[in-house]
Amino acid sequence: MPTDISPDEIERSHRWHAVECNNLAWQLSDLASRTHRQDEEMLDAAHASAFHWARVGNELHAARAKLLLGHVHAALGLGQTAFAYAQQSFDFLVAHAPADWEAAFAHAVLAHAAFAAGEKSLHRQYHARAQALGKAIADPEEREIFFRTFRLIPGP
Repeated sequence: MPTDISPDEIERSHRWHAVECNNLAWQLSDLASRTHRQDEEMLDAAHASAFHWARVGNELHAARAKLLLGHVHAALGLGQTAFAYAQQSFDFLVAHAPADWEAAFAHAVLAHAAFAAGEKSLHRQYHARAQALGKAIADPEEREIFFRTFRLIPGP
């Protein structure tokens, strides 16, 4: 099917959709309770974001997309899938000197995924480390964003 859309416009569209879907999925994940429809929308948005980043992003975008997928799958109780995504993201992020907020999120999402997967020891370990890293986030706004998400992750 021919198109009159330029490659630059297609790239801009992928980036726009990646960001919008990412933001929607995180916004829905921060709700204290969601409807079944919101759960579906959150999962769809996380996968759509990953899809669009795969078209135009780099390895960091892919790792962040997997972080979101891990978080969303954990929120839905899909433990094994959550843990696989979270571990992949965690491994990449910690190997690339993440910003303080990103290190905290990587640990928090891995804790959440471990909880969903029934990995109690890992859950305790990563939850405690995430909390400590969260408290050390230098920027107050980024720290507040982290704890808005972290408060919804079950504690040990």
